[in-house]
Amino acid sequence: MIIDSFERSGEEILTARDITNTVPGFPEMVLSAFSAKTTNLLTSLFPVEQIAASQSGRPIPIWKFEVRGQAMAYYQSPIGGSAAASVLEEVIAMGARKLLFFGSAGSLDQKLTSGHLIVPTAAYRDEGTSYHYAPPSDYIEVKTAARLITILDELKVPFRKAKVWTTDAVYRETREAMERRKAEGCAAVEMESASLTACGDFRGVDVHYLLYAADCLDGVAWDPRILGHMPEDMRERILRVAVEVGARV
Repeated sequence: MIIDSFERSGEEILTARDITNTVPGFPEMVLSAFSAKTTNLLTSLFPVEQIAASQSGRPIPIWKFEVRGQAMAYYQSPIGGSAAASVLEEVIAMGARKLLFFGSAGSLDQKLTSGHLIVPTAAYRDEGTSYHYAPPSDYIEVKTAARLITILDELKVPFRKAKVWTTDAVYRETREAMERRKAEGCAAVEMESASLTACGDFRGVDVHYLLYAADCLDGVAWDPRILGHMPEDMRERILRVAVEVGARV
């Protein structure tokens, strides 16, 4: 079964280092979002230089930029745990040691998430990728959450800390499953955090995760809210928070 997939010492047939190399001068700190609009905004706000590209699947540009003299990298992560973890493997092989992923999620609790960013403290493993990187468990702890919470407090950015539900079957989010996850303390549902957290832990790098609620499942029917049409001023505020957090991690 999928939960029995983890082999800590199993020999890997193919590794990221077989298709990519360490990039000289690659920043240790890397930001990554899942939205092309966010990518376009970042490359318009900061002078960027492409320093690499992912090698598996469609090439994804990896940009280098500076904030107050500190070098950081950025790339647009693919959606879904499997694809996102594969590119993360390559970025780690290039030289990344600390990463901050930020993106949208579906709210499971309108009162908790309204007007606040979400810091996942643990992710329910309703996907497959994490079971190849970590022993079986219902949830995987996001060990970097404490540091992220400290930074957001310093910046006086409103946020909530909560568990999240990671799934790779977006059209099989049943109401019954949603109510179970909500009862366990999950505030949002998304598609990558369990996979990325497990991959980062296994490879010995720090993966931070920051979410905002876009659509909402906490109602009589699904509500798209700002999914796909986030106001640009809100997008820029979240991006600037992510950049500032990245500079302090």
